[in-house]
Amino acid sequence: MPRNLYGPDHEAFRESVRAFVDRTLKPRGEQMIADKVIARDIWLEAGSQGFFGLNIPEEFGGAGIDDYRFNAVLAEEISKFTAAVGSCFGIHADICAPYIVHLGTEEQKQRWLPGIASGEKIIAIGMTEPSGGSDLAALKTTAVKDGDDWVLNGSKTFITNGHQCDLAIVAARTDPAKGAKGISLFVLEAGMEGFSKGNKLDKVGQPESDTSELFFENVRVPADHLLGPEGMGFIEMMKHLPQERIGAAIGNVANAKQILAETVEYAKERKAFGQPIGQFQHNKFKLAEMVTAIEVAEAYVDDCVAAHSEHKLSPVEAAKAKWWSSQVQCDVLDECVQLHGGYGFMNEYRVARAWKDARVHKIWAGSNEIMKELIGRELGL
Repeated sequence: MPRNLYGPDHEAFRESVRAFVDRTLKPRGEQMIADKVIARDIWLEAGSQGFFGLNIPEEFGGAGIDDYRFNAVLAEEISKFTAAVGSCFGIHADICAPYIVHLGTEEQKQRWLPGIASGEKIIAIGMTEPSGGSDLAALKTTAVKDGDDWVLNGSKTFITNGHQCDLAIVAARTDPAKGAKGISLFVLEAGMEGFSKGNKLDKVGQPESDTSELFFENVRVPADHLLGPEGMGFIEMMKHLPQERIGAAIGNVANAKQILAETVEYAKERKAFGQPIGQFQHNKFKLAEMVTAIEVAEAYVDDCVAAHSEHKLSPVEAAKAKWWSSQVQCDVLDECVQLHGGYGFMNEYRVARAWKDARVHKIWAGSNEIMKELIGRELGL
């Protein structure tokens, strides 16, 4: 089926992203995996190409584009190469930057957005805590008013971009008596006394993503680092989560679609019992099923992207896209590994790395079980 989502401007932008992937990411892919980090100069090059400032107003160093389809193109093309870089760039530009754009004061925007757009200031977001997982309303990190400042204590875990972040948006409880309505957001800068980062976490997949813990021990945070109104943090996180989830869905589908295309080519070339393995009926049927599953998922995600570009995407629609795309992705990649046989279990093969990288997609941005809970509530259950 033809995709009718994108116009000539989007496709021209796609070519520039593909050129960046071919010129910069592919030659350094193995090194990023070995170093367990995306080097700073790669961030700077992506920033110089305008990839991080799509939705940042022009006066703060961005392009000021109000068309989410450009974000979707970027997520697709980066995720085709690697889910890890797609997630790191997405957290930075697609998830964190909008908080400052929508909630920041003029002074905060001027202070932080230009560096985010250029890639000079890498940003992370600290929601998840060791004891809470997907339950954002149960945050234990606290911020207590002390004169004109706040004193922050607690920790966050599984933080993408956490180890090398220059900025971190941190959710903390400012009024324990108000439950979810007592949570506020703060922007912390690396180097603040008491703000420290743990070692890079040893993950099953996505080694290029420098995921780490963040620790806050009596961090004195000036009042002008409060992001948005006090007590509105949980509500603002709920408003911004649909964009995080549709962004994840875009990457899920694009990544699985690319690895499936490579698997189809492998099935045409790899021979067993005197013929290409793709000609065996079982394998042919499997590939037919996977192609269909991906295209159906892509069609729904495209509709969600179109809705989000018009500011009409609901949280429930985003939840459906997130859980379904991640399930399809994991199912497809597992079958792709199987079709590669023993080679599919070798790290030198992209299919093996993609298979490992994808498993977390059913967990992050809200676990698939949480997504189904949201959908169930919409049904009145």
